[in-house]
Amino acid sequence: MDIIISHKSALEYWRLHSDAKITDCDGNRCNSLPASIPKSAVIRKRAPSGLSYPINLLVANQNAKRKSKIVKPRVYAGPTPSGCFISIGDMQFVSAPPFCFFQMAYELPLVKLIELGFELCGSYSLNAKIDYGCGSKVKVEYANKDADDNKLGEVEKTSYGHKQLTSIKAIKALADHMIDVNGKKKVLRALRYIINGSASPMETILVMLLTLSHKLGGYELPAPELNKCIDLKSTVKQRSREPIYRPEKSYYICDLYWPKAKLAVEYDSDSYHTGADRIARDSKKRLDLDALGITVITVTSRQIRYADEFETLAMSIAKKLHKRVRYRNPQFQQAERELRGLLLNKD
Repeated sequence: MDIIISHKSALEYWRLHSDAKITDCDGNRCNSLPASIPKSAVIRKRAPSGLSYPINLLVANQNAKRKSKIVKPRVYAGPTPSGCFISIGDMQFVSAPPFCFFQMAYELPLVKLIELGFELCGSYSLNAKIDYGCGSKVKVEYANKDADDNKLGEVEKTSYGHKQLTSIKAIKALADHMIDVNGKKKVLRALRYIINGSASPMETILVMLLTLSHKLGGYELPAPELNKCIDLKSTVKQRSREPIYRPEKSYYICDLYWPKAKLAVEYDSDSYHTGADRIARDSKKRLDLDALGITVITVTSRQIRYADEFETLAMSIAKKLHKRVRYRNPQFQQAERELRGLLLNKD
């Protein structure tokens, strides 16, 4: 009997296996949803290790639902186009990341769904056990890259540098086939704000605070490109046949980059522990980019955490982008507090 892992359990699976190679979905889909679920002992034996109980499993009808500490049946009667499920062996399937995103639209408020979209379309994965629910009081600190300076609590593991689990294009392609499915409107709204390529949780939070609509509590600035590769040598060559300036590096990666404005924003994840080598390296990067006419603004976690400091930052970025920000009203202030509460887990 097939087992199809879904919803929060599927999200846990992909966070635990963020480095997994996702093969051709067409050849790895199950043909139909199970009409029933195996006994609890069978599920304990066959389910992937590391998942929290009860495990969310898809079933085809209400008759398969039964109370258990081991399994939480999730009834789904909508379309399952090719690519919804990935085989993980032993007659087990897991909701593919785009389909998992659809399923989580039932569980999450819009802001948290957008944040999840950045994660699934980025090169990092949060701790598998993080509660992404509405109103969660779980305190979050993003380990490794952001651990020393953001003072946002504790999380054991965040993985970095893996291949994207999915993309905006893939989620949109799935949405095209989801006719009359509850949650589709919410998914499409979330996709308006998601950007491919975020490399860290705090990078995601920074982008969301800057670019979400005023109604959602953001400053509604234009979306940047994330982790943009700036090819220094080719750019210098285009500027002059005999350039005076010759960079030593061939390229730099900019966290946030607005090409028309030639503006780069860099998140400094370790601002309190800068050694001489780090300071010299960052200074060299700013000089190299400045020589190409690219302005670099460095952002610390403190500026992200405190609303008044972030407002000054956002106004500075808006000025560089030649954008006028109109937001001063009680509705925006309330929306901003709610957004920061959801993203930064502040009371």
